[in-house]
Amino acid sequence: MRNIALIVVDMINTYDHPDADLLVPSVRSALPHMERLIAHARSKNVPVIYANDNFGEWRSHHGEIVEKTLAGKKAELVEPILPDDESLIVVKARHSIFYETPLSYLLSQLGADHLVLCGQVTEQCVLYSALDAHIRQLHVTVPRDAVAHIHSDLADAALRMMERNMGARIALTDDVTF
Repeated sequence: MRNIALIVVDMINTYDHPDADLLVPSVRSALPHMERLIAHARSKNVPVIYANDNFGEWRSHHGEIVEKTLAGKKAELVEPILPDDESLIVVKARHSIFYETPLSYLLSQLGADHLVLCGQVTEQCVLYSALDAHIRQLHVTVPRDAVAHIHSDLADAALRMMERNMGARIALTDDVTF
């Protein structure tokens, strides 16, 4: 059995950005699946790591990012999946969860060689993160119902690319085991 970590990608979000109106319906659909996936990981003592954009706020830390999000107009999209006291947090500035972050080191310290990716945006940050995980010889699972997209056609293509080109397992939330 592999050592697994659940990565929640960019879900601490104010939804105050271009494309938010296109993204929010998909987030609403994926949110219950993400919530169930996070709860399941926590119940199995699987590390839950939030890899989140800092929105260019270089003086902020993860607590401030959460506070700003909860004060925003879409707090209901964040509240069900907030980090708990056991959650690990990696602040990122670009699309990949690995780019210029300490995630590789953290995963090595945890002994994790299999990532389950949930969050947003399927055709952007999730895709680039899956590619970077593949390059690092990590196994990847993406529950297709626990990722949100801006453009459904691009999301479908991204999931196919992850499966075909990167060997990612594309599954449903209920098929993910920890």
